[in-house]
Amino acid sequence: MFRRVYLDNSATTPIDGEVVEAMMPYFTEKFGNASSIHFFGQEARSALDRARHQVAEIINARPNEIVFTSGGTEANNLAIRGLLEANEKYGKHIITSAIEHSAVREVCQDLEKRGYAVTYLPVYTDGIVKIEDVRNAIRADTILISIMTANNEIGTIQPVEEIGKLVRRFREDGKKIWFHTDAVQAVGKIKVDVEEIGCDLLSLSAHKIYAPKGVGALYVRRGVRLHKQNIGGHQERERRGGTESVPHIVAFGKACELAKNNLAETAARLKNLRDRFEQGIGENISDFEPNGNRENRLPSISNVSFRFIEGEGLLINLDLQGVAVSTGSACSSGSLEPSPVIRALGKNDELARGAIRFSFGANNTPEDVEYVLEVLPRAIENLRRLSPIYTKQTAK
Repeated sequence: MFRRVYLDNSATTPIDGEVVEAMMPYFTEKFGNASSIHFFGQEARSALDRARHQVAEIINARPNEIVFTSGGTEANNLAIRGLLEANEKYGKHIITSAIEHSAVREVCQDLEKRGYAVTYLPVYTDGIVKIEDVRNAIRADTILISIMTANNEIGTIQPVEEIGKLVRRFREDGKKIWFHTDAVQAVGKIKVDVEEIGCDLLSLSAHKIYAPKGVGALYVRRGVRLHKQNIGGHQERERRGGTESVPHIVAFGKACELAKNNLAETAARLKNLRDRFEQGIGENISDFEPNGNRENRLPSISNVSFRFIEGEGLLINLDLQGVAVSTGSACSSGSLEPSPVIRALGKNDELARGAIRFSFGANNTPEDVEYVLEVLPRAIENLRRLSPIYTKQTAK
């Protein structure tokens, strides 16, 4: 029986009912500007403060270290550009990885045009940066290390705690160097603790954890200087100008509260769904390769390359069967190039073009998994029949 199954939760998530309920009054009767000093403004300010506490708690930060933004992309831009502009006298060298989200990678590429030097660290076949590579890349003029907490396409978790310790050791020796991590995909899926990581800056986004699009946050460790990128207001402790979207921020806060309270249970449930799905692929489909480390990864993501097909073709075929998946980052959709993340694992163009990301979320059920395991082998087989390479392979 045909059913709709959404397995693209790494691109975005549906808004939780409790989140909608929390935010709705701030669209209507509680409409004040949080910068106004009258009752309506202070009512909004109180809601903003409460949300700031909720967001801070999910990453074990102080509320005054949270800067609200329009999303993860702005948070990454503010972190990288803001830090460099405020501290450029200390160096112009950045270290990042070959599998960062485009909101980090393209910022670094733009900075290269402006005179900065960038080292893009390899991740090898398992999709994980080696700490010795980070250490060896640090130079006299290194000012910033930006390594994501967990990858958005393959889910691999990076050694961010080790990187944080490394940065602290260099600082103890008198070097001016800072550490930023893009934790947009990790928050709400695994434990993320800024004190354990030891980062100076950390990016978050609401729409990855069942809250609306258009709101995110940047954690800025106390004492870290940033040059603000949004100029024209004194909001967010002079770090980000612009009237705060109180309804969206309230929603973000509520989503963080729910995610924190249900973290262990949610992670276990998602892992069970993912593992059953991968078991079914192994039992029913041939000629495939999983992408990234099998153990050190998010519980919500399964990325698989299927030989003898184009991932875009499989995506469309599954969509016709009611199943929503992705060939990579939603921010890169429309690109004709193979995923740079899969290529960074050492995979060839065939495997990179045949890669599909299945990302599980709170609304998925075991029945969803069984339905996908029913339609996926047929879809792959139909596409492979159209491949002259596959036809020639099976004829041997």
